[in-house]
Amino acid sequence: MLRSAQKQGRVRLKNGTATIRCGTMTSPGFLRCKVWAEYDGERYEGLATAAYEPTRIRPTVTEPAVFDTFWQSSLQELAAIPISSKMELLPERCTAEVNVYQVCLDNIQGSKMYGILTVPAKAGKYPVMLKVPGAGIRSYAGDVWSARNGIITFEIGIHGIPVTLPETLYEDLGKGALSGYTSIGLNNRQTFYYRRVYLGCSRAVDFLTSLEAFDGKNVAVSGGSQGGALTVVTAALNPKVSVVVSYYPALCDLTGFLHDRAGGWPHYFRDNWAADISGARTTLPYFDVVNFARRLTQPVMFSWGYNDEVCPPTSFYSAYNVVTAPKCVNIVEETGHWTYPEQWHKTDRFIRDHLKAIEQ
Repeated sequence: MLRSAQKQGRVRLKNGTATIRCGTMTSPGFLRCKVWAEYDGERYEGLATAAYEPTRIRPTVTEPAVFDTFWQSSLQELAAIPISSKMELLPERCTAEVNVYQVCLDNIQGSKMYGILTVPAKAGKYPVMLKVPGAGIRSYAGDVWSARNGIITFEIGIHGIPVTLPETLYEDLGKGALSGYTSIGLNNRQTFYYRRVYLGCSRAVDFLTSLEAFDGKNVAVSGGSQGGALTVVTAALNPKVSVVVSYYPALCDLTGFLHDRAGGWPHYFRDNWAADISGARTTLPYFDVVNFARRLTQPVMFSWGYNDEVCPPTSFYSAYNVVTAPKCVNIVEETGHWTYPEQWHKTDRFIRDHLKAIEQ
């Protein structure tokens, strides 16, 4: 369960090593040992996490009785708005093999979705992939490598602003108007920030599948952390998605902290800081990845480690364990909120095995 410290203390090394007895667990969850040491004026930290029957972890979040009705209504609202895509060629980013565009799409409430589209220059029909972002506010370069290898790719931002602006502007927004964006509108499911984001991700899939060069059947979505959450959500909302890859997804089992265990990023109920926001407990189940994971039908690969302190493994196992679609997980136990290149290679093969590009 990754609870607060059960045991604390100091230990003296003997010949450079020490043994720490951390006890055991009697219910499914994770037990973590963290150590700190000071040497030559510097502080060092290490941790290790043990899993106890993680596939038996069950979510704490409830499923609203009108969950499907809410999202069907929201998708109908989106469908009433034309995509109205605007594509701006970025010559300085193009290569002999790949054309690169900044794209703007219309979204709900008069908002926009921006991203970088990379398209093979050679005429033909290609699979498409949506890449959804981790947390933060930044510019995006686009995935030229995937396009060069035969996959049309759309890498999006979620904040309704162009993704080719100077980095100083994004830094200013992060400290100003978009500071704490994860809790904007949290008191109401209609105004919550992620409602527009979730719908915008589905819109991005609709845009990709409207392209003349789309092969008509193969659609991937991939991302990590916040993007790991958005991959699951997008696939659940949009049946055009045919394969999913999610790294250490955020926004899973957000109510875990209310049940004496770790909840998912952004840790709304840790230290009860969101408990005082009127409507938060009612709003969040509509956006919890667990409730979208139940609705996946596409093949999905997850990848994560046990030492993740941003998205605790208890939270993403809560989502993984309710998936009934074909699923697999690539676990690298020692990793935290990051991945090895080998993980990327394995997930890339998974995507390519499911995206059957038509020979040119």
